Amino acid sequence: MWEVFESRLCKRQLKRTPREVVKQYEAWKEVVQASGPPSLRLIPGYRDHALRGEWRGARSSYLTKQWRVLYAVEGDRFEILVLEVNPHEY
Repeated sequence: MWEVFESRLCKRQLKRTPREVVKQYEAWKEVVQASGPPSLRLIPGYRDHALRGEWRGARSSYLTKQWRVLYAVEGDRFEILVLEVNPHEY
């Protein structure tokens, strides 16, 4: 079982996020808690991938076409720190 922790920034962002996106985020959390980050790569809709540049070491998953969740795996204790939930800028 994986534990998901949300940063303060993430909690603030979720308060301003549309309800449908929050529902998608909750579904994403359930997948992660049950099966861990490797399972996200098996679900094509999440398009889970590693980030580069200033976000090196973090990963991103699609919640919708526009919204993303940025997260990092914390050590080997089966913990995930959700960094942000935000709209992706094109």
